[in-house]
Amino acid sequence: MFEGNRVVAHTRSRYPIFQSPMTWIARSPLVSAVSAAGGMGLLENSIADLSVTTREFSAIRAATNQPFGVNLPVRYLQANQNEEKKIIDWLLAQGIHFVTTSAGDPTRYAKLLKDAGVIVYHATATLRGAQKAVDAGVDGLIVEGAESAGLRNPDEVHSFALLQAVREAVDVPIVAAGGIVDGRGMAAAFALGAEGVTMGTRFVASLESPVHQNYKNAIVNAPITGTILTDNPPRARSRGLRTSYAEGVKEGTRERHQGRATLDLLYVNGDVDNTSGSAGESAGLIHEVKAVRQIIDDTVTGFWREIDRLAALRPQIRQGQQRPVRSA
Repeated sequence: MFEGNRVVAHTRSRYPIFQSPMTWIARSPLVSAVSAAGGMGLLENSIADLSVTTREFSAIRAATNQPFGVNLPVRYLQANQNEEKKIIDWLLAQGIHFVTTSAGDPTRYAKLLKDAGVIVYHATATLRGAQKAVDAGVDGLIVEGAESAGLRNPDEVHSFALLQAVREAVDVPIVAAGGIVDGRGMAAAFALGAEGVTMGTRFVASLESPVHQNYKNAIVNAPITGTILTDNPPRARSRGLRTSYAEGVKEGTRERHQGRATLDLLYVNGDVDNTSGSAGESAGLIHEVKAVRQIIDDTVTGFWREIDRLAALRPQIRQGQQRPVRSA
């Protein structure tokens, strides 16, 4: 179905659909469901404790024989150098074939992993970051627009312009991230130069997602203006659900939760009002909680439906161009 697609060739998955490696959320229940359904599940890496990585990795392998990958956040690896070598050595010993890097310069890790025969994609939200990653030798890019959830830089560009800029500048495969929840968004991303897509918020609102049902419902109930950017010092911002807590953080009347507070309050206990769950602008396009397999199947079906619709326009446009122009 996706013969000749470079992302599928690199991942060995059935479809060029990635699940974002979201902290705490992207562990064995979600990752294994995505991979089993033909997508590319990506295990988040807790960094602080190799035992978590080994436990979740083993659980995914026990649940499915389909391919999956692991994300390595560069900045956190560098801050935990005692764990860095252990994690990479352990992953290479498991025969991992696909890794994504994020949050920093991938140069050192790209060389180390590629020398071991691993395919490496790097996640970036800027044109400059994309060019640097390609110069570092990565095999592909995950290009993340400013509409995405979580930590964002103040000067980021939204996907529509960013994908075109990156595609114009580099030749490696691009996986689009930000604003995509279905086949229509996937087809749009391909039109802008992508060969795959990543979905985060859409998979948070899935049956297999481990977060509290209240969080999932809040995503489903969010309007198209249902997210908000709040300052996250020293220079970052965070995009999450628009709640009274988030409005307070933005206005400076409430303090931002630190550490695991949001995880415990929202992910585990479902306190939507006193937190701001990470969510992209695409939350406004999600209308129900679905099983992962249904999300992926619907996305693929919708993608080909949009491709067929666009292809059907070609003879109509040609016919219109060939009609003689009548003089007034």
